[in-house]
Amino acid sequence: MPLGRVTQLVDCRQSMGMGKGGSLAQRGTISECKNPDVIIVGMSPGRRHITKPVCDITSALRQQGIEYSVSTLVLNAGSGVPPDADIGGVALGSNFGILDREIEQIERHKVAVLHHGNIRSHVVHKSRKILQECSVNAVVVCQAPVDYEDLAKAGVKTAYVMPKPDDIRTKGTVMGLVTGITRGQTPSRVAMSDVIHEVLRIIKSTN
Repeated sequence: MPLGRVTQLVDCRQSMGMGKGGSLAQRGTISECKNPDVIIVGMSPGRRHITKPVCDITSALRQQGIEYSVSTLVLNAGSGVPPDADIGGVALGSNFGILDREIEQIERHKVAVLHHGNIRSHVVHKSRKILQECSVNAVVVCQAPVDYEDLAKAGVKTAYVMPKPDDIRTKGTVMGLVTGITRGQTPSRVAMSDVIHEVLRIIKSTN
C-alpha cells in the first residue's frame, strides 16, 4: 500500500567513503539523477574542505519538487587554486583542476551550483576555472563575502556585471551568488532559501 513516499536510488560512491559509516563522499564521486537539470559541485574533501553543505543543498532542492533532476559531483582535484590564478605570493600544496569527464558531467545540466569555501580569491579563481571549461549557468555559493564585481574583475561573465569584452575568460556565466554558507555546517534557512530561489529562477528562465 502506498505511504506517500518516493524511493530514490542514488549511486554516489566511486570509492569507499570517509569517516564512520563511510559517510563523506571521496573525490571523483558523482551522484547522478534521472533528468540532468541541476548539478551541485563540491570541493575535494579534506581536513579544511568539508563538503557537508553540498548534501544539504542537494536535499533541499530535491524537496522542492525537482528530486529527479539534482546531481552531485565531488571534484577529483578540488583543493588549492588553479595554476593560472593571479594571486600574490607562492601557492603551496595541490593545484585545483577539472577533468574532461567532469566537464562533460557538468555540461549535461542546465544549472551548476559551485561550492568553493571561505577564501575570496580561491572562490573567484576556482569558479573561473570551471566556467572557462564549462558552458553552463552557475550559482556560486560560499562563506566568503564575494560579489559580482570580484568575479567580473577576474574575467568571469556574470548576469549583473560583465568584464570588458577583451577581458572575458569564461564560457559559462554566474547567474546567482549566495554567501554566508559555512563549510562543514548546515546552511541557515535564509541562505538555503536564497540558493533554492536562485536555482529555480534560472531553471524557469531556461525552460
